[in-house]
Amino acid sequence: MLYYLFEYLNAHYEFPGLRLFQYITFRTSMAIIISLIITTVYGRRLINYLHKMQVGETVRNLGLEGQMQKQGTPTMGGLIILAGILVPTLLLANLTNVYVLLLIVTTVWMGTVGFVDDYIKVFKKNKEGLAGRFKIVGQVGLALIIGWTMYFNPNIVVRKTVDETAMTKNAAPMVLRQKGGKFYYTQDIKSTITNIPFWKNNELDYAKVLNFLPGSEKYAFIVFICFVVFIITAVSNGANITDGIDGLATGTSAVIGITLGLLAYVSGNTMMAEYLNILYIPNSGELMIFAGAFVGACVGFLWYNSYPAQVFMGDTGSLAIGGIIAAFAIMIRKELLIPILCGVFVIELLSVMIQVSWFKYTKKRFGEGRRVFLMSPLHHHYQKKGYHEAKIVTRFWIISILLAIITIITLKLR
Repeated sequence: MLYYLFEYLNAHYEFPGLRLFQYITFRTSMAIIISLIITTVYGRRLINYLHKMQVGETVRNLGLEGQMQKQGTPTMGGLIILAGILVPTLLLANLTNVYVLLLIVTTVWMGTVGFVDDYIKVFKKNKEGLAGRFKIVGQVGLALIIGWTMYFNPNIVVRKTVDETAMTKNAAPMVLRQKGGKFYYTQDIKSTITNIPFWKNNELDYAKVLNFLPGSEKYAFIVFICFVVFIITAVSNGANITDGIDGLATGTSAVIGITLGLLAYVSGNTMMAEYLNILYIPNSGELMIFAGAFVGACVGFLWYNSYPAQVFMGDTGSLAIGGIIAAFAIMIRKELLIPILCGVFVIELLSVMIQVSWFKYTKKRFGEGRRVFLMSPLHHHYQKKGYHEAKIVTRFWIISILLAIITIITLKLR
């Protein structure tokens, strides 16, 4: 809203400083500040309200040190994160931008799914919460919305170098450019191309995955949708599983958010995208404002969620965070970097899958279930080994920062 107000004032009046709102970096900084104020100042009020409503966490005794002390700690604190993301975005972002609109839908959609799950646990006294199949339906539904929009919306394009004789129909006109004394044509086209890390000609076209089949072009949409469904479901569940000890998911997500914001900025900047030899995605730079709000919300929530936690985000926050990260990466065509960037989420999810699969296999084979880890997810394994919660979280944060640095390095390391 402020974006449009200052745009109007700048067009009709000549007050100094009004043009600042035209700069993405300024609006991103403002988004971080506003988000931090919302989550820290109003977060305290929400925590007090949750205390009053007796919206406390029900903890199962898993034999972990200090675990039962968390009994009764307010949950559903993800509402603080949602407010910290949505309010600055609505105030400062260009709401005609399709990428911003998709991320707002993602935040509300996954936040609602998580809220329903927490509501059933807290108010209906059902420890299982929302049935797993309904969570999957919510995740797949969001993936279909994002995949359909990405594939068919005419405003979602990439800029490619093209031959003068190969102009794509129903696309923007070709533009003559110069680099290093050489002239070449570019054109904004609809495409299912994405970037591949560590690869010299670093582009993968989902439409060509089934090239071995005759008429494979007509299956391009199905292939793309399948990838989107897998990515959103995996990352959302990974974030949900990681949210098991104080500050782990929140801090890790903040690091991921900073990295995604930087990737969005370079992908939406013509000169930087050209220098780094990555896909230039018109209008994607606006996503940096959303990333700023996301990081501010995570860091602000960490004020109350760090050890010992005064509030838990619940599925309201964790499912929304996972969905946002997945959708963001898909929009800037960096989803193949997720195994690196979201390595903490991935290893936590894999630890559960390995533990469950091995237990079932050995129980069927030997009549007695055996375990790979002392307990899954992985952070509980280290708790069982005697590590303090704060030490586990700090070390996971360090790993997350290293993975973020590696992700940035992939832009030039091929």
